Amino acid sequence: METRHLRAFVAVAEELHFSRAADRLGVSQPQLSQQIRRLERELGVKLFDRSTRSVRLTDQGAAALEPARRLLGDADAVRHAALVGCSEVVGKVTIGYAGASSRELLPRLARAVRSAHPGIELALQSLVYGGTAPAQVAAGNVDIGFSRLPVRRTDVHYRVVGYERVMVALPADHPLADEESVRIEDLADEPFVTFPATQGSTVRDAMTRITSDHGFTPRILQEAPDSYTILGLVAAGIGVTLTVSSVQHIVTPGLVYRDLAGPPLHLAVVIVWRKNENSAAVRAVLEVMDDVLRSPSHQPAHVLI
Repeated sequence: METRHLRAFVAVAEELHFSRAADRLGVSQPQLSQQIRRLERELGVKLFDRSTRSVRLTDQGAAALEPARRLLGDADAVRHAALVGCSEVVGKVTIGYAGASSRELLPRLARAVRSAHPGIELALQSLVYGGTAPAQVAAGNVDIGFSRLPVRRTDVHYRVVGYERVMVALPADHPLADEESVRIEDLADEPFVTFPATQGSTVRDAMTRITSDHGFTPRILQEAPDSYTILGLVAAGIGVTLTVSSVQHIVTPGLVYRDLAGPPLHLAVVIVWRKNENSAAVRAVLEVMDDVLRSPSHQPAHVLI
């Protein structure tokens, strides 16, 4: 079974279009069709139902897709190992991260892994919302994920790697923007912009808890999928939001960040990995993380867990 035939199969399965798949692989469409026919003959099954209007996977093709992807991943790992030379640990490790808050951590981690284990390929996968990381790790979709406390799953391990201060973001012309700090109670009548409720946003969960503890339910005027969009809407005067200190690198005209009045509130950033992890590559990356992303020696007084 030739890997080029498997690559042809996976490309067509993902594109469901022979011309686009041929362009993606840099081959002619007749050559691609020939590779698919050869693979079908070798397997003894029909992988695609083809017509002049559409291409779709047969049941046999759908069943073969994930094993084909795994085989190609293994072949790529072999090729990568040969290129980097003799390395003690070889493999691919998928890191799930959540948006802007992981911006400073990932480059440091990637450099350290490349230096310590050149045979390991890091694949970075955006999860958008950190709250989904434990489930994604448990399901095997990612190997290690960045999330925040609380982590309620019992089938994963986690370790705290940092703390983020909860802040308020306001339009620059808002009356409270002139204050050094803002009381939560003063936001009770404000329209809020925040993340969708059902997508696993730990920041939205924290906002709901904080406002509830201060006696009100935030009036959410607009939902948006990421911090960049949310903060842009705040700058445009649509509303206010609660956010975290790690996104202050997002500088938008018309936007200001202010501390919350009273004792600082923090969210704990964690890395999550599967219990009984048996991948040498994953364990090696976790060891690098122990050095690069060390657990803080001091826990802030007020951490939302």
